[in-house]
Amino acid sequence: MRKEPMSQADARAQYERIHEGMRAYGASYRELARRFATWLGLHSTDAEALIEILTAEERGSTLSPARLSERISLSNSATTALLNRLEQAGHIVRSREHDDRRVITLRSTPRIHTLANDFFGPLGTKVEGTVMGKYSPAELRRFEAFLADIHATMTVHLAEPAPPRPRLS
Repeated sequence: MRKEPMSQADARAQYERIHEGMRAYGASYRELARRFATWLGLHSTDAEALIEILTAEERGSTLSPARLSERISLSNSATTALLNRLEQAGHIVRSREHDDRRVITLRSTPRIHTLANDFFGPLGTKVEGTVMGKYSPAELRRFEAFLADIHATMTVHLAEPAPPRPRLS
C-alpha cells in the first residue's frame, strides 16, 4: 500500500486528532467502568478487576491473582482484599485447577456474567453492528495493527525509568 505524501503540519494535525480520539475513548471507557461499578454498588477498582476477569474469560483465558494485580496496578495484599470483597459479593470464585495446586484461577460467576451482559450488551451491539460495520475487514485489520503498535510502544515506555521527579516548591 502506497502512502500519500503529507505535509508536516497535516501530519501533526492528524497525530493530534488521533491522540485526542484515543484520550477521549479512554475517558469514556473509564466512565463506563465507573457507571458499571455504581450500578453494581462496587468501588470502581473492584469493577475494574471484575471487567479484567470477565474480559480474560471472553478471550478464552483466565487470570491469576498475581496477573490481575499487574493488570490493575495494585499490590498483592490490596488485590487479595479486593478479591475477598468480590468473592463475598458472589461475583467471582477462586479455584485451584492446575497441576500445581498453589496456582489460583479467578473465575466469574454465572450471575455476574448475566449482569455484565445486561449492562454492556447494548453498547456491544451498537459497536459491532453500527460502528464496525462501516469498515472493511482490511481496514479493521490495519486498525488492529495500529492499536497493537501503540500498545507495544506504551508498554516499552512504561518499563523505562521515569524522569527525575520535579521540584514542586
